[in-house]
Amino acid sequence: MSGFCRLIVALAALTVCRAQRRLFPSASHHKPGVLCLNGGTSVSSLSGRHILCLCPDGFSGSSCETDESVSCFDGIGLHYRGPMSKSASGRECLEWDWERVREIGVYPKNLGLGRHKHCRNPDYSRRPWCFVQTASGIMKEDCDIPRCTKDHGSDLTADSPTVSPSGWQCGQRDGRSMKVVGGALSTVELHPWMAAVFLRTSRARVFTCGGSLISTCWVLTAAHCFPDGAQTKVHKLSVFLGKNAINETDLQKEQEFSVSQLFIHELFDNTDGNFNNDIALLKINSPDGRCARESSSVQTVCIPEPHQTLSHGTSCEVTGYGKEQEGSWYYSQYLREVKVNVLSQELCSSKAYYGNMITENMLCAGSPDWSADACKGDSGGPLVCLVRDRVFLFGVVSWGEGCSREFRPGVYAKVSNYYHWILEKTGLASLTAHLRT
Repeated sequence: MSGFCRLIVALAALTVCRAQRRLFPSASHHKPGVLCLNGGTSVSSLSGRHILCLCPDGFSGSSCETDESVSCFDGIGLHYRGPMSKSASGRECLEWDWERVREIGVYPKNLGLGRHKHCRNPDYSRRPWCFVQTASGIMKEDCDIPRCTKDHGSDLTADSPTVSPSGWQCGQRDGRSMKVVGGALSTVELHPWMAAVFLRTSRARVFTCGGSLISTCWVLTAAHCFPDGAQTKVHKLSVFLGKNAINETDLQKEQEFSVSQLFIHELFDNTDGNFNNDIALLKINSPDGRCARESSSVQTVCIPEPHQTLSHGTSCEVTGYGKEQEGSWYYSQYLREVKVNVLSQELCSSKAYYGNMITENMLCAGSPDWSADACKGDSGGPLVCLVRDRVFLFGVVSWGEGCSREFRPGVYAKVSNYYHWILEKTGLASLTAHLRT
């Protein structure tokens, strides 16, 4: 293994990022002692020292990290391991250098880097890229690699094969993208109900909270995202769907909306510091008056029936754009996800956890080793769980003490308790009728 690769592995073993109301699991993809990837065989010297990797057909590189058969990329190309080694301008890519990689602030995880010149996406940019030599010096340039699948957003029509007679089929996502998830970073195709709420100030448009698309015109989020309550100026709010990065715009995937109505739960109360009834609704519409258009990056999530509960230990997912660790002064720019397990009401309300701060309108969830959680900036975002092959919104990111602290799991507004309230405010006939199609 090269010195570069050994450095990456060593740093990955030392890096543990723990967070809450922000999503950043500490697990690494690397298995200790694995020197050759993709089924490669390590060749050792007589002393037992690794010399090189014998790669299977179709793979190359010092660690068999390059898949010669790959000619396109999914999502943002985080897991692209193809052989392209030229930028879109036709310049030859430079070999990856740790000093330059460190300058762009990359976490030393399984980035696909090494002593090669192939295009990669180690910093979660929009697509694979590489460093190239220009007259002005060494620059970062995108690579001209096609996407494996095209995202063609379409208006809702009665003839559309993806639309049932009663509306969109909620809780579905592009299963083809499942293979790219295995760490902290996610893609909006895996969470196409994910919404990003912004507030326009005198200086700029500022990211405020996450949310979930529950019908074509309605987003469910947290009440505490609007500290001015009923005095909130809705004309200054905007909502984006299909957004992978907070500070980047992808016109092929994203849809932007203004907010025409805001409903904050009438019994929202933070007197005890626990955000009871922390739930709110936003009605969205585009400049032409239409609501969301269905695509692989924009879908609705299912709402559980009244008072439907989850058993202790149920595995769920939380997504958001919040801080990557407690104490960080900035939010993550990119959508991230983490898997958490639901905790029983009895356990979460015990003295060792939150005691009487937990009400019947809340549920708790955390990772077994307390290594991952939601964090500040994830507020309003979804806690979703898979039920009968559909994804259901069981929780709204609400509050918690710190980020990823022991015995201090994330606390979520229990969505099933608000089924009738949602129907009343939205005027929808049903939230589950389309499950019977």
